Formats: sequence, C-alpha cells, structure tokens
Amino acid sequence: MSENEDLQKSFLDTVKYDEKGLVPAIVQDHETGKVLMMAWMNHESLLMTLEKKKACYWSRSRQKLWLKGESSGNMQDVHDILIDCDGDTILLKVSQKGGACHVGYHSCFYRKVKETLDMEICDTLMFNPDDVYGKKS
Repeated sequence: MSENEDLQKSFLDTVKYDEKGLVPAIVQDHETGKVLMMAWMNHESLLMTLEKKKACYWSRSRQKLWLKGESSGNMQDVHDILIDCDGDTILLKVSQKGGACHVGYHSCFYRKVKETLDMEICDTLMFNPDDVYGKKS
C-alpha cells in the first residue's frame, strides 16, 4: 500500500488490536516529550478519548473503562493522537494535571537503573497516594 493510500484509511480502521481487543498506548507530555505512562486501550476507550479529548483507558485488572483522573483528579487532556507504522501502538500527547503515576509520581517511569543495577528515584513526587486513594489495608 502506498503512503497516500495508507493516509486515506480512517484512523479507527488502522488500529490493530491484539487478541484481547487491546492496543498499547504510550502517553507523553505534549510540551516536554517526557514519557508519562503506558496503558491499554480498547475500541470503546479510544472512541471516548476522541470524543471527550480526555484520556480514557481499559483497566485490565478491573475489566472496565478507566477515565484517567476520575478518582485522583489527575486528568490527561489529549492534544494529539498518533499511531505507529504497524498500527499496533498508539501515542497520546497530553497535558497532565498532577501526577500520572498511581504511586504519586509525575511519570510512571520514576526509577532509574544505575550501573550497579540499583535504582534511584529520578522524578518528582506529586501527591501521596494514601491521601488520594485511601490507605490499603
């Protein structure tokens, strides 16, 4: 297929979901380019994201739609949606309110591996998850 033919296809027709109906979504800060998180989307969450311009994902653990920030207030306003050359990965460029990570950091990628294979914190703690989600018993 030529590049021009490829561009004539609808975005929704281009997305290639896995056998569970999911596609990985990489989430990036639209201003800095910093990678914030990776999550899964299904057709319904992708449609909701397109409609609301707020990031919506599929929670594999809860088996339901997950509007990012619905319980924490840490919403993601979507500026751009890109799709990779194979159609099997989505990139969302967002404005992140608060932290993207459920453990309180700005990015889920808050641990850097050192040469010794130890890890160090390399990001900013934005909130205390116990205050937002309640203490786990």
